[in-house]
Amino acid sequence: MSPRSRKVRILATLGPASNSSDMIRKLYLAGADAFRINMSHGDHADHAARIESIRALEKEFGRPTTILADLQGPKLRVGTFADGVAMLKVGVKFILDRDETPGDMYRVNLPHPEIYAALEPGTRLLLDDGKMVLRVKAVTADRIDTIVEVGGTLSNRKGVNIPDVVVPLAALTDKDRRDLAFAMQQGVDWVALSFVQRPEDLAEARRLMGGYGALLAKIEKPAAVHRLDEILESCDAVMVARGDLGVELPPEAVPPLQKQIVASARRLGKPVVVATQMLESMIKSPTPTRAEVSDVATAVYDGADTIMLSAETAAGDWPEEAVKMMDSIAQSVEADPGYLARLHFTETKPDPTTADALAEASNSITRTVSVSTIICFTSSGSTARRVARERPGATVLVLTPRADTARKLGMLWGVHAVRTKDIGSFEEMIGKGRRMALRHGIAKAGDKVIIVAGVPFGTPGSTNVLHVATLTGDELKNREEGD
Repeated sequence: MSPRSRKVRILATLGPASNSSDMIRKLYLAGADAFRINMSHGDHADHAARIESIRALEKEFGRPTTILADLQGPKLRVGTFADGVAMLKVGVKFILDRDETPGDMYRVNLPHPEIYAALEPGTRLLLDDGKMVLRVKAVTADRIDTIVEVGGTLSNRKGVNIPDVVVPLAALTDKDRRDLAFAMQQGVDWVALSFVQRPEDLAEARRLMGGYGALLAKIEKPAAVHRLDEILESCDAVMVARGDLGVELPPEAVPPLQKQIVASARRLGKPVVVATQMLESMIKSPTPTRAEVSDVATAVYDGADTIMLSAETAAGDWPEEAVKMMDSIAQSVEADPGYLARLHFTETKPDPTTADALAEASNSITRTVSVSTIICFTSSGSTARRVARERPGATVLVLTPRADTARKLGMLWGVHAVRTKDIGSFEEMIGKGRRMALRHGIAKAGDKVIIVAGVPFGTPGSTNVLHVATLTGDELKNREEGD
């Protein structure tokens, strides 16, 4: 299978509409570069079957596959009602309390003691994805008195959002810990942590992962936005989770925040995913709205590493078509002659390191002498991330001896990762780089390529070599066994 010509990556969520090996394969062929396993739904047996199907693609197509396990996180919910639902009327007093007795139009159970301790008069409670709004008037250790500001019909166990304060909830629930242990046992490549509020929330997940996999922080609460730079320093990637952000913030605040988060992540060289409702109408329709097309295009123009499909591929009627549409939009944007110039509106100043200096130099050389491919030899993936951060016009071919590194790079902008045998000398590096660029169809005879690596080989963080070469086409005659 030839490399993707598209730079931005597509992350497809699996679910009832995409459970079968056949459909997962179709999504992959349609353009999905990575797959999201939503741990909020399904059991471990279901997830294990999906993971097995994804890894089978790796064997079939000879390309690393990328799997992200998305943990549910501490979802806050009200209790139940005697009639299953209750009508909340504007201006009427409504109580949330610790009493587990089924509720009515005047009260309901709220089984989260942390909320009682965090609230104060004047703060808001948003119910059922923001459809209803309560204003806190008084609060004690076991009772919250509110006034209904926006009413509606509230049913059993609907969600509660608290945008005005940081609720001291543990970032991982017992379910999350079980799901994380399962994900590590299955060898997933990325773990997404939901409802991150502060950098400390990432610490336990990082510890439980034991050095395996990479950690993605979902930015879906205002508190996380206020500490974005600290969170970025503590994780390996971020997701702009616009669904919950749009509940807890005014809708008009989300687009500029999306641009801010994408730009901040790019400056730090951390992959950034833009997610939620990108092609929402394609859950039921074979074509998107013009507004949705523009939304996807905006994320691509902003330089996001990955764009994500949620219910469109998990539960929609047109999962394959949704991936094809997203692929088509991205390719159209990237064909725009002004695309690369727009990407560089975000300034990515290099850190004072040799690796960053070489990454910046690679981008400059690419523009000056029309380089087609930047070849990175890396063990940890760090070199690839620094080169991709510069958003070069050339394809980034990453050669690594580690399967886990190759898989993790499936959500990184412009990267085609290949697992290959390790190298032992400078001459071997140059020869292998030239061969692999030709063999994988990324470059052709006559093309100039840049080779970036670290000497001594196999030492993480030692990037210190940049070599420019012109391919002759004769390189494949020197094929090495097990390249």
